[in-house]
Amino acid sequence: MSGPAASWSPEEVLNDWSMNSGQACSGLRHQCQALPYLLLPGAEEEDGNMEGDSGFITVQKVYYPLLCILGIPANLFTFYVICFRKCGMSDTAIIYLSCLAIVDTFYLVWVILLDLTLTFWQLQPFWHSHPACGIMGFLQYGSLYSSSWIVVVFTIERYLVLSSTSAKQHFSQAKVTRLTCVSIILVSHLASVPMGWINVVTPKNFTIEGKNVTLPWCHYRGHIYSTVLVWVTTFLSGGIPIILVIIFNSLIGHHLTRVRKMFTKEERRVMRGGSTKGMVRRTIFLLGTVSVTFVVLSLPRFVTYCILRTKYNHDWFDRNDYRIPINLISDLANMLQNLNSTTNFLLYCMVSRRFRQELLHTLTCKSKARELGSFLTQTTMKVFSLVDHKTPPTRDPITVVLTNLKQTQ
Repeated sequence: MSGPAASWSPEEVLNDWSMNSGQACSGLRHQCQALPYLLLPGAEEEDGNMEGDSGFITVQKVYYPLLCILGIPANLFTFYVICFRKCGMSDTAIIYLSCLAIVDTFYLVWVILLDLTLTFWQLQPFWHSHPACGIMGFLQYGSLYSSSWIVVVFTIERYLVLSSTSAKQHFSQAKVTRLTCVSIILVSHLASVPMGWINVVTPKNFTIEGKNVTLPWCHYRGHIYSTVLVWVTTFLSGGIPIILVIIFNSLIGHHLTRVRKMFTKEERRVMRGGSTKGMVRRTIFLLGTVSVTFVVLSLPRFVTYCILRTKYNHDWFDRNDYRIPINLISDLANMLQNLNSTTNFLLYCMVSRRFRQELLHTLTCKSKARELGSFLTQTTMKVFSLVDHKTPPTRDPITVVLTNLKQTQ
C-alpha cells in the first residue's frame, strides 16, 4: 500500500525535459515523488550531477517490476489457499484476508505495474492521455483506501468480538462479514472519485533528436483544491488508519492480558485445547502480525510526506535532487510502503503452521490431509451415539459406564 507524498506544481520543474528534469504526474505519482531521469534520444547528462541519482533510479527500475512479478502471483495464490484449503481460520478471517489479497493485487496492478513500472521504463505511458489520466487516480486510490480500511475494520471487529458477547454473535456471521467487506470497497472507491480531477492533461513540447514534438502530459493540477485533497487523502489512507490500528491493537492486548490473569495456568491450557478458542487465538495472532506490519511499513511514508509538505513546501525546492537527504528518504519510504501489498503471503507462512501445511500440499499436488484425531472422534461418536429420542426419560436415570469393550465375531 502506498501513501500520498508531497506535491508540487510541475511547471517549475518540467521546464526542460531534454535536460532530464521530471515530476510525478499520474495517480499516486503526482505527489512529489521524483520521476526517473529519463534520457530522450539526443539528450545528454550534465557532468557530475546525476551519478548518484542514476544509481538509485536503477534500483527503482528493478524494484518495482520485481514487486509485480513476485507480489501478484503471491497474492492470488494466497487467495486460493485461504479460500479453498483448510488453514484453521475462522469464516470471518477467511473473508477479510481473502478480500485483502484481492485489493492488494489490484493495487499492485494499478499503482506498481501500470504507473510506477511504466514510468521508469517508458517515455510516454498510456495514462498521459485523457481520460486515462483521471481514471488511474480513481482506481489507485480506491484500491489504496480498500486495503488500508480492511485492515482497520478487521482489527476493530476482532476487538468487539473479544469484548462483547452480542458483538461476537453478530460479527461471527459470514454474511455480515461479506457485506462489511463489500461496503468497504464501495465506499473506498466512492471516496476516491474526487481524485479523478486532481490531475490535468495539457500539451507539452519535447525535444527529441533535435525536433520539437508536442505530446499530452498528465500532471498535478496546481490548485488549492488539489492541495487540500491530497492532505485529506493522506490522512484517510495513512494517518487515521495507522492511529486506529495502534489503538485497537493496544485494546486487544490489554483485554487478553486482563483475561489471562483471571484464569490459572491449567485453566488456560484447557481453554487453548478447544477448537474454537484455538481458532480465535490463531486469528488474533495473525491479525496482530498483519496490522503491526501495516503500521511499520506505512508510518515512514506518512512522516516523510508531512515533512515535505511543511518544511520543504517551496516552489524552488528540487524534489528530483537525491543529494538532498529528505528526497532519498522519502522515496525509500515509498518503496517500503509499496512492499506492504506483497508481504502478507510471507507473513502467513511465518506465523501460521496450517497455512504452511496447506501451501506444501498444494505445491506437491496432494489432497487435503485428513486429521486422524477428528476422524477417530467422529467414528466413535457414530458407534456409541445410539439414542432413542422417542423413549421418554425414566424417573430415575441410570448412568452406564463402558469399562470393557470385547470384539465379537
